[in-house]
Amino acid sequence: GRILSLLRTNPRTVNDLAAALNLTDNAVRAHLISLERDGFIQRQGMEPGFRKPHVSYGLTTEAEQVFPKSYGPLLNLFLETVSKRLTSQDLDESMREVGRAVAREFKDTLLKDARATPLAGALEVLKQLGGAATFGEEGGKQFIRGNNCPLSAVTAHHPEACMIAEALLIELIGVPVKERCIHGAHPRCCFELALS
Repeated sequence: GRILSLLRTNPRTVNDLAAALNLTDNAVRAHLISLERDGFIQRQGMEPGFRKPHVSYGLTTEAEQVFPKSYGPLLNLFLETVSKRLTSQDLDESMREVGRAVAREFKDTLLKDARATPLAGALEVLKQLGGAATFGEEGGKQFIRGNNCPLSAVTAHHPEACMIAEALLIELIGVPVKERCIHGAHPRCCFELALS
């Protein structure tokens, strides 16, 4: 965590990190190998050294997900302000349009992966957005259920935010989807699919 925090400000070499953390070069290298393997850091360039150049390391975009974000209060205030200016129907349609726009951002990438089914692609998109979603069947119905919803910070006060994910799934999977989420202090995502 301390290495990631240091690399968040700017790329650093092994020597820079060792000095900042009061560790040996070998100890830092061991941590860097693990972080690079897990996709949190990457080599970003070379810096001149006394005998040879030194590799500098920086964060990947995936590593940014590790750091806490205070988007919740900001998004709540934004939705509170917008909901006062729009009718309920206009707000719902705005949420759906956001979901469709997000889906379009990912659609080209998903189409290039011939192995991925639309459902698998949708689950991957939810994962990339910060959620942990799984597909399952229950009582003859199909559901996508998730934890760690990236919208959970606002859904307790603004459950209409779930329509973003509903519209995203409709766009990516191409079948009717109905939001059945649990809102409140411990939100849980649930979307019923009409696959058959």
